[in-house]
Amino acid sequence: MIDRLSITNFKAFASANIPLGHYTLLSGLNSSGKSTVLQAIALLRQANAAGLLDDYGDYPDSRPGGLPLNGELVELGTGQDILHEDYDTKDGKNPEIGFGLGTDSGSYEWRAGYGREDDLLSLTFCEPPTVFREANPEDETDLTLFNPGFQYLRADRINPAATYPRSHEMSVRRGFLGTRGEYTTDYLRHYQDRAVASARLHHPRASPRLLDQAEAWMGEICPGVKIEATAIEQTDLVRLGFQFTRHRRLTTNQRRPTNVGFGLTYVLPIVIACLTAQPGSMILLENPEAHVHPQGQSAMAKLTCAAAAAGAQVIVETHSDHILNGVRLSVKRGLLSAGDVRLHYFQRDADGIIEITSPVIGSDGMLSHWPPGFFDEWDRSLDQLLD
Repeated sequence: MIDRLSITNFKAFASANIPLGHYTLLSGLNSSGKSTVLQAIALLRQANAAGLLDDYGDYPDSRPGGLPLNGELVELGTGQDILHEDYDTKDGKNPEIGFGLGTDSGSYEWRAGYGREDDLLSLTFCEPPTVFREANPEDETDLTLFNPGFQYLRADRINPAATYPRSHEMSVRRGFLGTRGEYTTDYLRHYQDRAVASARLHHPRASPRLLDQAEAWMGEICPGVKIEATAIEQTDLVRLGFQFTRHRRLTTNQRRPTNVGFGLTYVLPIVIACLTAQPGSMILLENPEAHVHPQGQSAMAKLTCAAAAAGAQVIVETHSDHILNGVRLSVKRGLLSAGDVRLHYFQRDADGIIEITSPVIGSDGMLSHWPPGFFDEWDRSLDQLLD
């Protein structure tokens, strides 16, 4: 497991050292650095997938390594878009952008030279020079970021649509849902009969079959929902359909995603990512609560915690107190150990400096302290109502 991420001169941070756990929850005001953390991790994954973290130019017979700023996972622009805004370039020195990962077996560090118009930053330092590449499930390492089963679901996920893309490479061979969840329907179509491996992820009211489990967890958002994922013949498209039980029977009409609640389509990739969590893999989730009512948000918190308990390393960015409280309840009920959870609250002060406060969760689900602004708006509003 990766237990530490360090960032230097990248976007919101001049310097940051962020502890990570089996389950890490990032919260805070808008534009306070939460997404920067996820993008830093995704950027390293993107570079490794391109084979650009293996070597750097100072080694004999090696090709220059680098950080590709634009790719499958993140699209960050050029060097001027990602360099921390307060870096002083007046001394004429070329700034460096750096990342580090800490694990039980050691530390890994990469530094890249800044190029204002570059979208591939060349590595100037790498320790150690070799990074494990994603190969097969037997090659699992404590660098969860580079293991098979990686998923990154951004906040701008797929909208309800009549059709979705079909890709054997993405959905079947790689098992990747896409950063927007665009391959979720195709993945579900292909693997719907596969059993969810970990009993920790099983919803008690369904069989272990993936489709049955997906419907059961989605039923926490919309009771009685049924899902159908089918290929459209002679096209590279798949169709997602929903049906609903009424008087304990399925309705005859199948509904398009565009004709049902927005939240069903938006949360489906989250559900599938968690149900397919693999031991030693990493799942990055932005705003799993989006377009979901409070009861459903609590269920999503429980499912994300179950994915961590099943062996994946899960990092969640959220603005929802229901997600936070769902995590606290999961700890109290023994689904996840308190020692496996890290909570971080990001806030930008009047000078634009980002501060990170990290309350500690106890085995009873209680927190060591509540920083000002940390999910306290309900209490503040209630105080004003009662004043």
